[in-house]
Amino acid sequence: MLAVRGIFENGEIKLLTSVESEKKVDVIITFLDEVNSISEKKVDLSKFSFKKSRALLKNYKGSLSDAVIEERRSAL
Repeated sequence: MLAVRGIFENGEIKLLTSVESEKKVDVIITFLDEVNSISEKKVDLSKFSFKKSRALLKNYKGSLSDAVIEERRSAL
């Protein structure tokens, strides 16, 4: 593992150190300062109702687990 400092500005990441690699490498980007993520979705648990969820799914005949897995696969 290698840690390299950089700067994120105008939607681009600029590394402050040159890195060489002969192959594709997975990276993890960590923002050290507080930033807001546009795609970050959170569930407001105060608005969640198990009773309402059961009522909505009362007539659903398929597998909810399979439906969730398929939805997540198609989002990739």
